[in-house]
Amino acid sequence: MLHGEQNTNQELQLIKEASLGNEVAFSELFQKYYSFLYKYLLKMTLNPHVSEEILQDVMLKSFLNMKQFDNRSKFSTWLMSIATRTYIDYLRKMKRERLLFRKKEKEFSNEQLKWYFYQHGYEFNEVMEIIRSLDPMFRIPLLLKHYYGYSYEEISNMLQIKEGTVKSRVHKSLRVVREELKRNE
Repeated sequence: MLHGEQNTNQELQLIKEASLGNEVAFSELFQKYYSFLYKYLLKMTLNPHVSEEILQDVMLKSFLNMKQFDNRSKFSTWLMSIATRTYIDYLRKMKRERLLFRKKEKEFSNEQLKWYFYQHGYEFNEVMEIIRSLDPMFRIPLLLKHYYGYSYEEISNMLQIKEGTVKSRVHKSLRVVREELKRNE
């Protein structure tokens, strides 16, 4: 199930059971969304190792907080919110660590990323190269809006920022992408 679809009766039953601590039900739910979340994290982090690390954190956080899922949104939206906030927390932690140790995180080169995406059947085109250059605070809203189709209000709730800030960041990101595409023509 992707964004835009409703939770099915079967899924609602799994959610209910997982909320009561049923690990098998939770495992089924998470297995269903694993690939979807991983691809989202990979586009957001542009680093397979970081994506895997964050996905493990998302799995743990979602399991521990299943009782907080209230069915007001789709289960996939709830998971993406956890994934997005976990990545933002990761960025804050890395920033603090860089300030403390003056180390820069090893980043994947464009060639490494292209190879990795290609090997795993993911798309990495000229637009993804441009998106890669964006600061994560601009990359995340752009991905959520234009790759995953979330509304500004949903993104605002996910990122816990004002809707106007989301619109502004998406607009600025699109402007950068368009300018780079024109420059590369």
